[in-house]
Amino acid sequence: MQITGRTILITGGTAGIGLGLAQRLHALRNTVVVAGRRKQLLDEIVERHPGMAAVELDVADPVSVQAAFADVTTRFPQVDVLVNNAGIALYEELRTGESLPGALDVVSTNVVGPLRMNSLFVPYFAARGTGTIVNTGSGLGFVPLPASPTYSASKAFVHSYSESLRIQLKNSGIDVVEIVPPAVRTTFGGQENDERSMPLDEFLDEVMTILRDDPSAEQVVVERAKPFVTAQATGTYDGFLQALAGFTTP
Repeated sequence: MQITGRTILITGGTAGIGLGLAQRLHALRNTVVVAGRRKQLLDEIVERHPGMAAVELDVADPVSVQAAFADVTTRFPQVDVLVNNAGIALYEELRTGESLPGALDVVSTNVVGPLRMNSLFVPYFAARGTGTIVNTGSGLGFVPLPASPTYSASKAFVHSYSESLRIQLKNSGIDVVEIVPPAVRTTFGGQENDERSMPLDEFLDEVMTILRDDPSAEQVVVERAKPFVTAQATGTYDGFLQALAGFTTP
């Protein structure tokens, strides 16, 4: 992924990894559009970062997705990067059955959301013969966190879907990149003060270095996420899974 001279829409761009990526890419003089559900927060971000733009978007709402697509492609017809970063994570107790509503919300945002966004932006990019789809996955898509089963499964979907999307878009001019974070110290999942999580700036430094040094990278896997990605191949999966089974929430 070329990281300069782009026009980039980032869903879930108002906090955490999404906002961090927006700031880093904006600093490289890309045109960056952050998307999120809260207009007041979007307005504050745009005010703090002159030249950055914003659009209201709830990826779980098909009407909102259609409206945001129309807005962005009208204001920024040159848009050529979509970062599917919006997501939610919940801890679930599966024995009671009470977690179903939350699990469905996770699926609506983390799985159906990217499908909705890509169903619009992939044809838009294909018509122009150029573009990049970036999907934010997780190390938990490779080894699940039993305390957060639906989130983990949603990120396994993101990985598998990204692999298939990349094959189908071969020779279309559209690149597909999967970012694979470990636990990162953000408000997402209540990890902002969790010493077990990677500091956000360290994560962003490593991600941007990978993108800069290898523009053809299909996966962006920081060092702390590699044990998840390689667990099956290295024979460490079972032990890793049992260790995660003992995880307690921050």
